[in-house]
Amino acid sequence: MRKLAYALVAAATLAAGAAQAESATYAMDPNHTYVTFEISHFGTSTNRGRWDKKQGTVQLDKAAKTGKVDLTIDMASINSGSAAFDKHLRSADFFDTDNFPTAKFSADKFTFNGDQVSEVSGMLTLMDKTNPVILKAKHFNCYQSPMLKREVCGGDFEATIDRTAYGVNYGIQYGFPKEVRLVIQVEAIKQ
Repeated sequence: MRKLAYALVAAATLAAGAAQAESATYAMDPNHTYVTFEISHFGTSTNRGRWDKKQGTVQLDKAAKTGKVDLTIDMASINSGSAAFDKHLRSADFFDTDNFPTAKFSADKFTFNGDQVSEVSGMLTLMDKTNPVILKAKHFNCYQSPMLKREVCGGDFEATIDRTAYGVNYGIQYGFPKEVRLVIQVEAIKQ
């Protein structure tokens, strides 16, 4: 009986070690990672923009179904396709990038649907204000990159935030909505 107990403890210890060995760190690929926003423009069209400079890591344990994300965005790298609009977005009316050069998203709660990540819950810090954000996965996959010869994981994630919760109030008086749709396309390379 004692040998059986030792065998079960040893098996459990090995299984726990194997599950921990599944955890891996992935570096976000700047060529396949984009953070974009969309906001209605007087109910007629949609203003869009993206931040061209961002960096981050993802820790993912597919066996334990856990993860962690750390993403930093260079707010001055905003790119709407219009130099005049970009300048306005960098101003104190919007993102005040001289005083708040970066935004950060940190998350440590992953929700899975089977083997697929379905949500990432974390905190978004923008203009020195931090609020919870839940990113919903529209797609998620891991694959062996034929070019990199390493595993790549990623997907498309979306959330709608209230920009006034971060102090971005410009245009409210003109009827611009508070709600902004964030779309994050991310691919991260296993290190």
